[in-house]
Amino acid sequence: MTKKTLTVRPLDERTDAPALQKRGRGWAISDKRLDAIHDQARRNKMEPTEAQKVLGAKLIEANLGKFKLTRQQVIGSAIVDFACNPLKIAVSIDEGGDPVLTARRDKSLEAVGVRLLRFAAADVLADPDAVTAQIVAAMKESYDARGAARRQHARTAHTQRRSQP
Repeated sequence: MTKKTLTVRPLDERTDAPALQKRGRGWAISDKRLDAIHDQARRNKMEPTEAQKVLGAKLIEANLGKFKLTRQQVIGSAIVDFACNPLKIAVSIDEGGDPVLTARRDKSLEAVGVRLLRFAAADVLADPDAVTAQIVAAMKESYDARGAARRQHARTAHTQRRSQP
């Protein structure tokens, strides 16, 4: 009897992200695997690291307006430390780990339009105000870009309606 082992494919081998499946259930991931990921996210939320605690407190203090960052958010098969779904921004605190897996996860998140902000745990603990400022600036930039795209779409639709007889 042979023992199956998990192997990680190199980044070059797979260039495209998996196709999105049904809403809320991620990509081509089995329900059992997705449930395990959600359970892991729940455990991570109940036992945050020191860097997650510090950054979470600073983000609560920050004036984020109508937007909020959700802790331990599952996006596809990835768990990010904080995420703002309407702005498509995710924040990950790098506390070590396999760089190949991290790069693959980052690439798949960016392929579906999520902007990932990664910070080292040491940087978060050393200067949490600077990290919070970078996150708030990225959220503002994303909000402004969304507004500009919405205005452009409205102008285009208005022009098309006027040109029709």
